[in-house]
Amino acid sequence: MSLFDQKALLMSIHPFDLLTERMIEKLMTQMDIAYYPRETVLIAPRVRAESLYIIIKGIVNETIDGELQNVYGERDSFDANSLIYGNTQSTFIVAEDLICYSLPKESFLNLLQDAETFQNYFMQDFITKHQRLKERQHQNELTPFMVARVDEIYLHVPCIIGAQASIRNALSEMAGTNAKVILVDNEGVMGIVTDTNLREKVLLADKSVSDPIGDIATYGLITIERSDFLFNALLLFTKHGVKRLVVTEEGKIVGILEQLDLLSHFANHTHLIAASIERATSIDELQSIERSLMQVVRSLTSKGVRVRYVSKLVSELNAKVYRKVFEMVLPETMQGRCALVVMGSEGRGEQVLRTDQDNALIIADGEDEEAYCPFMERLNEYLIRLGFPKCAGNIMVSNPYWRRSVSGYKKQISSWTDTLNEETLQSLSIFLDAHCVAGDETLLTECKNFLFERFEGRSDILAHLAKASLAFETPLSLFSGFVLGRDAHESELDIKKGGVFAIVHGVRILALEHKIETTNTTERIKELNNIGLFDKRFASELIEAYDTLLSIRLRTMLSQKQVLKEQNYVNPKLLSKADRDLLKDAFKIVNTFKKFLTYHFHLGMVV
Repeated sequence: MSLFDQKALLMSIHPFDLLTERMIEKLMTQMDIAYYPRETVLIAPRVRAESLYIIIKGIVNETIDGELQNVYGERDSFDANSLIYGNTQSTFIVAEDLICYSLPKESFLNLLQDAETFQNYFMQDFITKHQRLKERQHQNELTPFMVARVDEIYLHVPCIIGAQASIRNALSEMAGTNAKVILVDNEGVMGIVTDTNLREKVLLADKSVSDPIGDIATYGLITIERSDFLFNALLLFTKHGVKRLVVTEEGKIVGILEQLDLLSHFANHTHLIAASIERATSIDELQSIERSLMQVVRSLTSKGVRVRYVSKLVSELNAKVYRKVFEMVLPETMQGRCALVVMGSEGRGEQVLRTDQDNALIIADGEDEEAYCPFMERLNEYLIRLGFPKCAGNIMVSNPYWRRSVSGYKKQISSWTDTLNEETLQSLSIFLDAHCVAGDETLLTECKNFLFERFEGRSDILAHLAKASLAFETPLSLFSGFVLGRDAHESELDIKKGGVFAIVHGVRILALEHKIETTNTTERIKELNNIGLFDKRFASELIEAYDTLLSIRLRTMLSQKQVLKEQNYVNPKLLSKADRDLLKDAFKIVNTFKKFLTYHFHLGMVV
């Protein structure tokens, strides 16, 4: 490997990319390139670490008492902890012939003293490490935009009219094609008519609408090729101070690129999607809009945006869809006499990819409940067409159990709190995450207030509810190795059962105990911190752990060729070393949270 290649490789590996160029060059003079055959033991409890290893090619396994903890591959480094603390419980053994850089212990420790940012990487806590890695992802957030092309964005259909057509006829055709501008063909010379032309050359100049459209056109179009980069389109907008570009393909006009569309694309289409939902008048229109949501998720995730912000945005857009469908199917006179609520991850504002529908209808007392039945059946059918899967447990407004009056829900809540079987406690947990998306929100508020009152002083029921948080083992061994599944998932772990569920459900019950109305898990944690139940540090750790679990799960799903539904299995070997470390730290915090719940609710005494 040449010195140039060696330098480029080091500068591309975190945390070496934190070093100055001069430090890198000094480092290169201190490192050796080494080769180790398969089964070589590099570091072990009785084999002292003498170097930091940076893998060029090959695989190294880290084990504790024969149990696999980590797999290191190309561009990974190990084991800084052995060098810093002088001992280790781990054994590092070559699994596939190894070619690596070897940095002597003395040089590594000196580097820690000379470069504070480099030292911080190895000494920082979970929160700092998580945030630093996020910052590095954000540094590259413009990359998707820089390489995106014009043909990836929405283009308006061009309205091309001959120069001799009257202004009136031209405007009529413009309205018929829903175009924003008119392109004028004057014997092969193309011009454009915008709102500015109409205002200044027709209205203010008192020109007749019977005159030719060509008389008021501006000639000399600013064009861009369909295959060109969006970044170049941005440059043209900036350079010429125009609001639209004419898009061509092999010399032929194929569309109009609006500046607003470009900016909305950079903002992940959310403005256009929201506006399109509001304007939609049919389910078919909504279907075409819904296809854009996955692109939003991919774009935001690729830019390193925290998953909780992505899910919040998606939930807001989904709520608009729910509201639009509600308005389409239900007569206006009935809309103000009921409340459409969503539950589960949708209710918590944490849904990114489509999961089963979890929705319910709360009807004002005195209304004819049966009158709502055919409309709610149609609502569920429409949602299925829009990509919201039918709920396997039938938790939908088409089910009378989840479609009842305020008094009916109060009676049901009383039944839930008086019956401690698994089914009723599950229904209660689902309803705790209810969030109103359409109709009269006060109906849900009345039911929630009644629910909070029913739990006043009921520590016995709260404990039974909280115990479900411990239902699944955290997939982390005594020595911080991953515990994988069995059979079809023998190389994977269930990130939802292993960590997400414990945080979501435990925080949910704590929120119930303290009458916290917000349904979002992160916001609930913040509120629990505000009332002093969590100290600020633990609240931050719990939020970061939750964000880590959701982020890794989402990126794993998006890495698949086809994402059909939410999936919870993750193969740790396919994660980067940084992600594996963050995942382990997140699971450790999950275990700490479980211990807190056990102590807080005295779960050791609950049968």
